[in-house]
Amino acid sequence: MRARLLFWSAFWAFLIDQISKYLVVHVMDVAHRGSIEVLPPFLTFRYGENRGINFGLFQGEGDAARWILIGLSLAICAVVLFWLSRGRPSRWMLIGGGLLIGGALGNVIDRLIYGYVLDFLNMSCCGIDNPYVFNVADIFIFAGAAALILMDGKKPS
Repeated sequence: MRARLLFWSAFWAFLIDQISKYLVVHVMDVAHRGSIEVLPPFLTFRYGENRGINFGLFQGEGDAARWILIGLSLAICAVVLFWLSRGRPSRWMLIGGGLLIGGALGNVIDRLIYGYVLDFLNMSCCGIDNPYVFNVADIFIFAGAAALILMDGKKPS
């Protein structure tokens, strides 16, 4: 049961991320349209190619940076799997671990296929124009990491 919950959480996070990227980037063609206002000014689809990590940090144009980030992502997935296998994690920790792993693998696939991570979500509010873009995998990674931190030490369910 535990392994299945982790697997299915990772599977669905990965699949939702890849489907969202395909639909917005390839079907809706946000790369050529520039941007698509979804719920202005709060949500806009805006194309981005991220060769670094979240919010464009550690941008690297070289192939070495790409492979280092792929290796780092896979190492993080392995550490999360190892950590969850050592104890009796709660249901929420397993779901959080799955979300983190699925999101990380979604970004790894992008780096393998395109050489960079496809980003398309932009959120702004209240007169502040946020220049950064992110993707659904980033949301899953953040939510999964938060669940792992917040639920660590809670009674297993």
